[in-house]
Amino acid sequence: MAREIRARFTRGLIEPLEKVDFTEGEEITITVKEKGRVGVAKEALARAAGAWKGTLDFEAYLKDLYASRRQPSRNVSL
Repeated sequence: MAREIRARFTRGLIEPLEKVDFTEGEEITITVKEKGRVGVAKEALARAAGAWKGTLDFEAYLKDLYASRRQPSRNVSL
């Protein structure tokens, strides 16, 4: 049976952040899932994915975008 246990790595030891019910001396396998900056960013992106769905008329947005790109960015007098 697999389960997830939150833990903290401190001074070379992995310390559980919640109660665990293992027998003293029991052999277990630990799989580590790191939570660094990239992991946090990926999780935030996953939570936000689709949040704006249906709030933007994408075809109108593209039309406006391409129209603005066709306009000169500055006045050039010759």
